[in-house]
Amino acid sequence: MQLLNDKVVFLTGGTEGIGFECAKVYHQAGATLSILTNDKESLKKARNEFTDDRIHYILADVSSSQEIKNAITETVSKFGKIDIIHNNAGISNPSKTICETSDEEWQRLFDINVKGIYHTTKYGIAELKKNKGNILNTSSIVGEIGQPIHAGYSATKGAINALTKSMALDYAPFGIRVNSVAPAGVWTPMLRTWSKQQPDTEKIKEYLDAIHPLGYCPEGGVIADACLFLISEQARFITGCILPVSGGAELGYRKIMNTHP
Repeated sequence: MQLLNDKVVFLTGGTEGIGFECAKVYHQAGATLSILTNDKESLKKARNEFTDDRIHYILADVSSSQEIKNAITETVSKFGKIDIIHNNAGISNPSKTICETSDEEWQRLFDINVKGIYHTTKYGIAELKKNKGNILNTSSIVGEIGQPIHAGYSATKGAINALTKSMALDYAPFGIRVNSVAPAGVWTPMLRTWSKQQPDTEKIKEYLDAIHPLGYCPEGGVIADACLFLISEQARFITGCILPVSGGAELGYRKIMNTHP
């Protein structure tokens, strides 16, 4: 059964990591995809690996109002509609406390992780209203429990969780569902870069496996499968949900974080 047959998905940050895994799973489920990135290299790599008539790539920055407005217009012009918006684009840098974080670093985190959702919703909501579409935001369990030396990043994910719930209430009268998926560690290019920035890089794999009670840090496919469920009709009566896909990491995460060197 193709859960996304005849659906058009507008996916940000979709050329690597969790987003790229989602793109492949959504496509396999029957979706047509408009995939956004602001990274020329990852776009080129993704296009070489994954393309057909139901996939359209757009180079755009989610922090730019005009670029997202144009991307929405381009997607509707090409595919005729948008059924689903998946706000996956995000950054985690810098690995710093709040006092060490510069104004520019703080602003960039919020412009990409939070304001990007504002832009896609502002310019895409009219399309979703036409066909009772839905929105999915990629959050993180740190939005609920915090994370050492990631004050700005954790703050953006907490904002995404609150925003998801408020949007769910605002758009429910139109039959539009809004949910978030909240991973813990996931092996992506971003996590590998993050790993190199941590104080104890040699033990980081052991640490990342240990924070998940199920015993391992997963690849992006486990997140993509959960995302597919949330944007499909299988989840038709779920809205305002922050779904942990974390192997139980939040159950003992803070204790492990506090005892890890």
